[in-house]
This record gives sequence, structure tokens and C-alpha cells, in this order.
Amino acid sequence: MLATALSASVVGVEGVAVRVEVDVAFGLPGLTIVGLAGSAVLEARERVRAALRNSGFEVPSRRITINLAPANLPKEGTGHDLAMATGILVASGQLSPSRVAETALIGELALDGSLRPIPGAMALVAAAREAGASDVVVPSENAAEGAAVGGIRVRAAHALGDVTRHLAGIDELVVVARPRRSAAGEVDDAPDLAGVIGQVVARRALEIAVAGRHNLALTGPPGVGKTLLSRAAAGLLPLLDDREAVEVSRIYSVAGLAGPRAPLSLRRPFRAPHHTISTQALVGGGPRIRPGEASLAHRGVLFLDETLQFRADALDALRGPLDSGSVTIARVDGVLVLPARCMLLAAFNPCPCGWFGVDGHACSCEDGMRRRYQARLSGPMRDRLDMIVSLEPVGTFRRARTSEPTATVAARIARVAAIQAERQGTTSADVHASSPAEVVGIGHTVRALIDSRGRQMGLSMRRLHRSARVARTIADLDGSEVVRAEHLDEALLHRPKEVRA
Repeated sequence: MLATALSASVVGVEGVAVRVEVDVAFGLPGLTIVGLAGSAVLEARERVRAALRNSGFEVPSRRITINLAPANLPKEGTGHDLAMATGILVASGQLSPSRVAETALIGELALDGSLRPIPGAMALVAAAREAGASDVVVPSENAAEGAAVGGIRVRAAHALGDVTRHLAGIDELVVVARPRRSAAGEVDDAPDLAGVIGQVVARRALEIAVAGRHNLALTGPPGVGKTLLSRAAAGLLPLLDDREAVEVSRIYSVAGLAGPRAPLSLRRPFRAPHHTISTQALVGGGPRIRPGEASLAHRGVLFLDETLQFRADALDALRGPLDSGSVTIARVDGVLVLPARCMLLAAFNPCPCGWFGVDGHACSCEDGMRRRYQARLSGPMRDRLDMIVSLEPVGTFRRARTSEPTATVAARIARVAAIQAERQGTTSADVHASSPAEVVGIGHTVRALIDSRGRQMGLSMRRLHRSARVARTIADLDGSEVVRAEHLDEALLHRPKEVRA
């Protein structure tokens, strides 16, 4: 007898519906799984057998063939276990097929028949919804993130027995309510800007960068506040809108990191990987393609502390994502595109010892050592930074006037974010224009000034374009509908310059 159940598989950060076809026929007893199944899927043979037996069902002593369709799509993970077990029960006549056709079944089976959580529940539930299922059953631990998708009834189950009783109409599984949007998160631990002493220029640059989501680098000797300022950016980020929240939550769900973030969290991610990270871990990839830190920072901030300690090839791998907002991974069996539209925030010393060019301190680095150190941030990568700000040491007892707290600055940034969203539907950094003159609010006078500054400073078109977008953000912070000359000059003041060595 033939039976069919609906499941889903994760490809990149998206879910794809999978039809689990089960045939129970006369022949030598055995269980065969076909359809480009990965090792974890093939191991389901033993999990499914044990789960059926320990849940009080009979494992048919016949030839069982399971096909995962479409057969040309590679299948990974353990989320098909529940659909396989249910298909066997239907095909062997132990369960009625009446309610199976309209229900997607997703979950890993333990040997005792209990359901274990799986990564990517949001993507899988979304795939089931697109496939036309009216209900989807997921493990209890995945219920909240699955219900966050919306548009489909999500039912939570603890064990295979709960699922079969529901499908038999004996004991209905409860529909999980969609979780509320939440602004709670780890950002509460971000340092407050009120505790930053001095560094007025760097504080201003950080505000501009976060308001327009521009890439920013802070450089200077040890102890001047580069890391403190950078980590304070987490508290300045405006909240995600509903669409962005779903995008970010789905990425975290696929990565198996939904735990630290509530489903549909409105907090923008702030990722700070260690400098020993590999290229694949930074941008994504690997034998089983998973999102990297660039994708985990989607719609948020990717902070690289001690940037020049990172591998040069890892830093260069970010060039594409910073331009396109996505990571393209090519494999023999296809090409995957992972979202990675994030703001880069970098902090690094001017040399290995950190004291090159600082008055009152002697640099112990040789010229060649300094050049090699600075060369880790290549010219093309440096050109993708919108601003670079040098921080100078602040005297021990010389305090600046009272600094604005994070809440005050964040309110200004939220206002600018709303203005940009209403005017152009995106942030200034993501504005698509073929030339700097096409940036909204740039008049004839400033256009001529852009051309003049470009010739005087020998700036590339990319650099002029980025500076024009930064100037647009500065104008928004000043409450100006048009970009004026002083806005452009402030943007050019922080442009990346040639490396001193």
C-alpha cells in the first residue's frame, strides 16, 4: 500500500516542501530511503523503527521503500522522521489517511518515540504553508518559533503517540498562538554612551553611521574607547519592522540559535565574532551550508574588534556581502544566496603595538611590520568603508562636558530611520543610485561641489557615492530636506584615507 505525508527541508535559509512517499510491499523485510538523502536522513531507518516499536505500533515485516520528493533536491537533517513514521503507519493500515493529507509533519524522533526539536522550524513551517497545508505538527520546543510564521495552524506534540491520536481524531493537539513581538534582548547589556569620556568626533561619527547604516571603522591606540563605543552601538539601533523581524528570526531559526532571541524579536542583531574565526564561519558555507556571522548580522551590525587580527582572506570575503547585501555560495548541485545586509563596524590599532603616530609614545614596530599589518585590510575592502575615524587618547583627569545618554541619541536615530523609510523605503546606505547626484536632496550647487572635491582629492566614483549617502544622513540628522555643502564636507572629513606606515 502506498501513503504520502508532507514534510519540509531547509535549503540555505529557506524551506522547501518535501513529499514523503512510503510504499509497503511484499518482499524481504527492510527499509530503504531514496531521494538524495543525507547521512542524518539515512540514519532515520533505525530511529523510526525503534520509535514505532516503543510507541506500541507494529513495524511491518515487509519491504518498505521511502522516497523523498523532489528526488533531485539534497535532503539533510532529521526533520523528516515524523513524516516517515506516520507514512509507514498509514501504508501498513495502522492509521487512517484522512487527516494526513492536510497536515505537515515535522520533527525528529527519539528511540522512545518522543519528539526532539530541530533547527529551522520557521523556514520549515513557512514551506508547509506555501505547499497548501492547513496544519503543521512540530515538536513542543519548536512551537513558538513555528507559530511566529503565521498563516497556518501550528500544533505542538511531545511524542509520536500524541500525533497519531490527533490524526485519528481521538485527542486534538492544541493550536499554538502566534507569539507577540518582543523588544527584549541582550542589547540591555550594551554600555551607555553617557559613560564615554570625550571622543566627541567619534561619538558623532557613530551616530551618523547607525542612523544611515553606514560602514564605520574606529582606529587608535589601546584604551581610547574604540570597543566601548562600538558595543554601545547595540543600544542605538532602531527596532526592526515586522517584515525585517521575520527575516532575522528565520535566519536564527535555521542556524539553531532561536533560543537567545525570542520569536519575532524586534531587536536588531549585534554580532561580534572573535578574530580567529574562519572564512566559512564569517560569511557562511561549509559541507552543510549554514549562515555565517554576516548573515546572522542581517539587518543589524557586524562588529569586528581588532579587525586587523582577522585573516586577510576572511576580511576580503566580506567585500561581496557589503556591496550586494547577500552571500552567494556556489556548489556543484546549485547556487544558494544567503541574506547578509548588515552594517560593518570595525575597530583596530594603527600597528601591532598600537602606538604608531601617537604623541608621547614610541612605536616599537618596524616599518615592514606596520605595512604588513595594515595590508590585512586591503584597498578594495577599505574603500567599502563609509567612514574611518581616528581616536586620540583622553587625559586621565580631563573630562568633557556631560555626554548624552544612549536613550537620547537613539531617539534621534529612530526619527531619522523613520524619515528615510518614508522617503526612500530604505536606509541611506542602501539607496540605489547610478551617481552621487541622484541621491535625494542633492542640488546643483552640491553636485558641482562633489565633482570639484572628487578631482581635488582623487576620489573614486564609489567613494564619492558613499560620501554623498553619508551626507544625506547628516542632513537628516540636522533636520534638513536638502544636502548642504557643510554636510558633504563633514562626510568627506571621515572618508578612508591612504594608510600611513
